[in-house]
Amino acid sequence: AHAHHNPMEPFAKERTGLYRPRVPRRVPRSIPDEEFNEIFARLPSHRDRALVAFYVSTGARASELLSATQAGVDPGRQLISVVRKGTGEIQELPASTDAFVWLRLYQVQMDGLISRGRRLPLWWTLRRPFQPLTYHAAHRMFERVNSAAATAATLHALRHTAAYRMAGDPGLPLTDVQFVLGHAQLTTTQIYLTPRKEDVIRRVLAHHAEQTRQAAARTAPVPAPGYRTESLNVLFGTGMS
Repeated sequence: AHAHHNPMEPFAKERTGLYRPRVPRRVPRSIPDEEFNEIFARLPSHRDRALVAFYVSTGARASELLSATQAGVDPGRQLISVVRKGTGEIQELPASTDAFVWLRLYQVQMDGLISRGRRLPLWWTLRRPFQPLTYHAAHRMFERVNSAAATAATLHALRHTAAYRMAGDPGLPLTDVQFVLGHAQLTTTQIYLTPRKEDVIRRVLAHHAEQTRQAAARTAPVPAPGYRTESLNVLFGTGMS
């Protein structure tokens, strides 16, 4: 810090660690369940519901899910194939049952309106002339829903929401979450172990309530040996006709 200090001038008062800035703490930008339910309820079409359901269950990036083809869907195994953004490889991702239900409703709705083919895109626009759905069109769709629901969520936040939910499941190893999200380093996946403030407050309040209940149970009067409720009822005349 004082490599070029003028010896004729006094040293300035500087705090320790001037050139060691703190690393910012990254918190997952996931969508709370109540806010997500409000957004999902305002989605106007089966296609949009299927898209959001796949985003929040697979953790795929927005562009990756839009790369899915009609042959890349396997409802029997609950898998959908996408093209990874970084490597360009095709990877199968597990998705929820609801996502495939909404997808089937969308396919029935668009039957006979869009071209069919194994290599053709899975997602199309809903108005004529029908064209493959682009990232900007999907992003604009989600912005309109956010405006109607008065929320500030983003399309990419659905990926964070899926990652946060999977990382918080004790029955799902973090390495499995890393594989699904396509992270090269496990440390990137560990970011999603950072809890949300509202979740921490809810769990700590539940902990305090449980501690209060246990303390009340411990301080309750313990019946003496040989104590019988029937004798007490007879003594005070309770429980008698």
